[in-house]
Amino acid sequence: MKGFYTIALLVVSNIFMTIAWYGHLKFRQMGWFSNLGLPLIILLSWGIALFEYSAQVPANRIGFHENGGPFNLWQLKVIQEVITLIVFTLFTVVVFRNETFRINHVIGFFFLILAVYFIFKK
Repeated sequence: MKGFYTIALLVVSNIFMTIAWYGHLKFRQMGWFSNLGLPLIILLSWGIALFEYSAQVPANRIGFHENGGPFNLWQLKVIQEVITLIVFTLFTVVVFRNETFRINHVIGFFFLILAVYFIFKK
């Protein structure tokens, strides 16, 4: 069950992270956001990132094997990276429709899946 909670919290964390890191690139198209200067964009992104950390930190604490969780540090990191790519891909395809998802992206993701396999291999 701790593994499920860890992964769910990492998904939530990555949704907020992706919005904080890349969502502001669409602000120019969103009315009053278009006039915000860089310092305000940074503060807004930090505010969004607060929610990211509010899910990321508990995910790692719950999931880490020294706290009774099922994952070692290497596994937590690889899980987080795979979730990041999945969330980022969905975000990019939905929000940035002019960005093309190509075969080289699929090949790269395949190698990341291999990385997960090797990281979890005993």
